[in-house]
Amino acid sequence: MKRNLLKFSWLVLVIVLLITALAFVSVKKNSRMETNLDKYMPQNHPAFIYSNQAEKWFNIKDAIVIAVENKEGIFNPSTLKKIKDLTKKLQKMREIKKEDVTSLYTADNIVASEGSLDVKKFYKRIPGNKEELEKLRKEVEDNEMVFGRLVSKDETVAIILARIDDDTFNQNFYKKILKLARQYEGPEKIYVAGRPIVEGTLAYLMPKDMKRMVPIVILVIVVVLMLVLGSLKNTFFTLMVVLLSTVWTFGLMAALHVPIYAVTTMIPVMLIAIGVAYGIHLYTHLTLFLKENPGASREEGIEDMLTQMWKPVLMTAVTTMVGFVSLVTSQVYPVKYFGLFSAFGVFVALLLSLGMIPAAIYVFGLPKIRKKEGPHRPEESFYYRITDKIIGGRYIVVIATALLLAVSFYGISRVWISSSFLAKFEKDSEIRKTDRFINQHFGGTTTLNVILEGKEEDTMKRPEVLKTILEMQREAEKLPMVGNSFSLGDFVKRMNKVMHADKKEYETIPDDKNLIAQYLLLYEMSGDPENLWRVVDYKYKKANVTFQLKSDDSKALKEAIKVINGFKDKFKKLGIEIHFAGSGYKALVFTDLLLEGQIKSLLLSLLIVVVLLTIMFKKLSIGLIGSIPITITTAVTFGVMGLLNIPLSSTTALISSIAIGIGIDYAIHFIDRYRIYAHQTGDKLLTSRLTMYHSGRAIFYNALVVIAGFMVLIFSVFPPNRTLGALVSMNMMVSFLGTITIMFAILYMKNTYFKKGGKA
Repeated sequence: MKRNLLKFSWLVLVIVLLITALAFVSVKKNSRMETNLDKYMPQNHPAFIYSNQAEKWFNIKDAIVIAVENKEGIFNPSTLKKIKDLTKKLQKMREIKKEDVTSLYTADNIVASEGSLDVKKFYKRIPGNKEELEKLRKEVEDNEMVFGRLVSKDETVAIILARIDDDTFNQNFYKKILKLARQYEGPEKIYVAGRPIVEGTLAYLMPKDMKRMVPIVILVIVVVLMLVLGSLKNTFFTLMVVLLSTVWTFGLMAALHVPIYAVTTMIPVMLIAIGVAYGIHLYTHLTLFLKENPGASREEGIEDMLTQMWKPVLMTAVTTMVGFVSLVTSQVYPVKYFGLFSAFGVFVALLLSLGMIPAAIYVFGLPKIRKKEGPHRPEESFYYRITDKIIGGRYIVVIATALLLAVSFYGISRVWISSSFLAKFEKDSEIRKTDRFINQHFGGTTTLNVILEGKEEDTMKRPEVLKTILEMQREAEKLPMVGNSFSLGDFVKRMNKVMHADKKEYETIPDDKNLIAQYLLLYEMSGDPENLWRVVDYKYKKANVTFQLKSDDSKALKEAIKVINGFKDKFKKLGIEIHFAGSGYKALVFTDLLLEGQIKSLLLSLLIVVVLLTIMFKKLSIGLIGSIPITITTAVTFGVMGLLNIPLSSTTALISSIAIGIGIDYAIHFIDRYRIYAHQTGDKLLTSRLTMYHSGRAIFYNALVVIAGFMVLIFSVFPPNRTLGALVSMNMMVSFLGTITIMFAILYMKNTYFKKGGKA
């Protein structure tokens, strides 16, 4: 019999290694990173469908912004030559279309010539003397379509805009841009910014950062496991469970051709921190069994461990998986995949814990009991003393919990959502300093596109329509975060002014529709109509108004949208509908969908957890009591976020699922052991003490390891990852304390499994 068990144990270990090898091959062959953040969004959502269509209508693209600064002023031959040369170099890049590069060198200058409109370039050759330089300066200053938009008002900075397609950005392209910029530095300073730079850098650095984090997490968890388990052998196999489950998870993702998203790079840290729980509970129980039965054999130790622990370990794994699977309600693809594959990783960790750990114990022997622990006298332990204190102060625990929840609910009312990608970088990081510099000198690096749709052709030529557009622009520009805007109205204003000898009073929309139509026809004939088609379609039925914002945060975007929506009724009377498009708007919708998905998944997972606990323990009351710690944890977490002004973002939005997925484990282990001792002893006080000594000890070790694992994230280069690490660590502490205090106190006071006298 022993020989058969030995063969079976070796077979289990060999099968595990073979599957791991296949997973490695799959990862190496099929794994790929998705860096296009547009792919993170649900393309079948109406907002994204419309935005994508509008982007095609008006050639809306995000731009890389290259700023050329000369503190002595840009109107000198050397700086103007650099602007020209940089522009031409960008136009020749295969990733950029020539017509998508805009600078002072390529910009149209609308002027009057012999009673007609003429569209010419500001300069083709570099001005060679003071008179020519002064003439160029005057032309730029007099052109409100360029001054303050391509050249700063203090004339020390000029920008070059290189619009690119969504899937163009990659690290090689970014390096080419930076290399090009460096070639032109001195004495001018060159800055590189823009949404593609921010998104692309984020998508590149976050996985890189997590790769750096994983070894540190492993090292920290090894140290803590050694302290907790007191055995190198126990530590090794507990750690192997989580490492192999991580490899299997990414192997499956690669086999199914699911790309790695920025958020799914957190799965290894998640599984390493979560998966060790099963090994800790198994080895802790086995250690206590061996202390109570010093002469027990391997077979007896393994049998008792599996008989006593398979059910709570299975239950905790199922509820953890439920917490993650509930994320499928999200419409955001990476969040869905994060939930599904995290759940798969937990399932693998469960299988390996119940299969590989017993096999390893049989093959390599039972763990040794540490001599320093001394004789087995639980009644003298710390766990007995803390049990008596909690029971004695149970009413104080209830009151303290109620006060904590009251403060938490106040904090929850202050939680806000952030769609900012820039906020994921340090305030003093180069990318944020560059962004601030450009926002100080120009309209802003974030764009919001407002699409106006009329019912008839030539709607956008009507004076009342153009005047309303300009009124909307002026109203929005009153907001501190809205730096600039641009529309067809700006073209018409400019044309009316130059056709009236550049008199300032004619910088308005003419009241004559035919005159407006004539101006536009002259422009189409004289200039590059491609610039015009960025603000209006060729039937003049649709228009694109671009707002530049100095922040990519959802607060700024929502404030601008609120002002713009205030003009809905005015436009409706003119037969025009307002829609939104562009990357800024899509990021806002993306964030709202993220929040909506989190609320759904939170409520769904809480409901399912209550149902599962009710089924597991055959009592609705236990289902409700067991959910107390995770409910409190969720409230406290979001309360702290509100009180500390921590926004809900694409990173912190995952906290509730993590809190439920991990935190419920503590309640299950505690209740299951409480039930077992209640039936064995028939004494409520003794049951409470023994439960705290057995499961209280195990969940303390579990919480300690998970907290240590997630606290490693405070060394991340990304502030949201540091916030996530701190909040999840706090989650685990609150879940642990909630389990052994308020949940335990209510379990005790309700006389669950006992009659009023405290006897079974």
